[in-house]
Amino acid sequence: MGSLQQQQGGDVAVIPQSWGGGSNRIAALNVEPGTTPPQSSSNNNSKRFNDKHDDLNHDQKPGWRKFLSFIGPGFLVSLAYLDPGNLETDLQAGASHGYELLWVVLIGLVFALIIQSLAANLGVSTGKHLSELCKAEYPRMVKYCLWILAEIAVIAADIPEVIGTAFGLNILFNIPVWVGVLLTGLSTLLLLGLQRYGVRKLEMLIAVLVFVMAGCFFGEMSYVKPPASGVVKGMFVPKLNGQGATGDAIALLGALVMPHNLFLHSALVLSRKVPNSVRGVNDACRYFLIESGIALFVAFLINVAVVSVSAAVCTADNISSANQKRCNDLNLNSASFLLQNVLGKSSKALYAVALLASGQSSTITGTYAGQFIMQGFLNLKMKKWVRNIMTRCIAITPSLIVSIIGGSQGAGRLIIIASMILSFELPFALIPLLKFSSSSTKMGPYKNSIITIVISWILGIGIIGINVYYLITAFVDWLVHNDVPKVGNVFIGIIVFPLMAIYIIAVIYLTFRKDIVVTYVEPQKDEAADTQVV
Repeated sequence: MGSLQQQQGGDVAVIPQSWGGGSNRIAALNVEPGTTPPQSSSNNNSKRFNDKHDDLNHDQKPGWRKFLSFIGPGFLVSLAYLDPGNLETDLQAGASHGYELLWVVLIGLVFALIIQSLAANLGVSTGKHLSELCKAEYPRMVKYCLWILAEIAVIAADIPEVIGTAFGLNILFNIPVWVGVLLTGLSTLLLLGLQRYGVRKLEMLIAVLVFVMAGCFFGEMSYVKPPASGVVKGMFVPKLNGQGATGDAIALLGALVMPHNLFLHSALVLSRKVPNSVRGVNDACRYFLIESGIALFVAFLINVAVVSVSAAVCTADNISSANQKRCNDLNLNSASFLLQNVLGKSSKALYAVALLASGQSSTITGTYAGQFIMQGFLNLKMKKWVRNIMTRCIAITPSLIVSIIGGSQGAGRLIIIASMILSFELPFALIPLLKFSSSSTKMGPYKNSIITIVISWILGIGIIGINVYYLITAFVDWLVHNDVPKVGNVFIGIIVFPLMAIYIIAVIYLTFRKDIVVTYVEPQKDEAADTQVV
């Protein structure tokens, strides 16, 4: 397997192919003795041909060593499931509803695993990421609308990072939240400085700091000892009781299943070398599924721990009046008291440091996602520092206004609103992904199985249906019970109801539109296992 042998008197040459703007497909080609290997349009062909022995020897690695070479994209994507938006919604869900919304966390992470694996499979099988396929498939107007919505999703994902960083600075240095929002611009410079030492080192540093916070919550969880029956019941018995439960559930889903992550994951897998063969593609898809499963399982445990600690402390029978008051107005800025049993007086400082690290994770994923989205839809590549500053400046504006007017409580609510925006935007990334990954014009024989199609579409339609239901009922309820004069209500209804109709029509259009453009490229058949290269 992967040995330096000849097939039918020919050597095996390894020619990497650059597909889809940076993918690392590798084709195993037979070359007759004394002939020149086919030339690729890419640069450094001779170097690639001379490196064939290294590529072939790489295939001789044990399975676990091959798997290690694919680790990275799933864990980078999973950082977005531990950002301040997740922490805010987890804390409020636990404080307001106890353990009753844990089933939303479970369904959200299971659904996230399904769609993230579909996104990875899409990139591996096609050599193109989701935004490139959207550009190829949809008419110009639809393409630009999807691009704008994707950019809004990136900005909405960056708002929790801005506010989370501001809260961390407020806790550490006791500065006003709005000043902290302004100072978040400096975190961009810090991020760029750390990137000089390598993105992997930066990712590792942030992951370590985030897991420090996870360790704190796990430690507190062992101290408060939430009832196992309550946790299990909340995880497997769906309920939406109490005021605001539906809105909090949608916010949880919006924080867990983020549309820009689908664009990101389908692009990150292109950085790994995948053979242009049936077996090579299948192996890569399997490895990425395993990696995503491990990464998202860790994220699931951390989210469950945050909800459980918040629920155990805020629903305890012997809760003090001071803590009860904090629980009634719980946000990221005041949540450090939940850790005081484990960390004592140092709980504030360590919580703030971990919150800062959590906030920076969304910066990394948002910056890379924004770059791939812009490159895929518009074929426009922007330097990362320019992209980062542009996104941050747009995200700072609403955060600054709300923090000045509403203080930390208003900023905390803005995180929930941003999560709900992500949830409402999900169909415009999810539906193209589900359609492309189930289409033979895009995936060929690698398209989803019937079981995967049914499960993914049921979950997708369920989430989209909940979003539409909540969008309509929440607006109608506000329209009926607000204090705006009747003329104002009529004017608002004339504007909003057509927008709702456009939203629903757009979802239906994306769902039932037939794929036309064929982008699938047939991989080479496996003549023998020893021609495989990974």
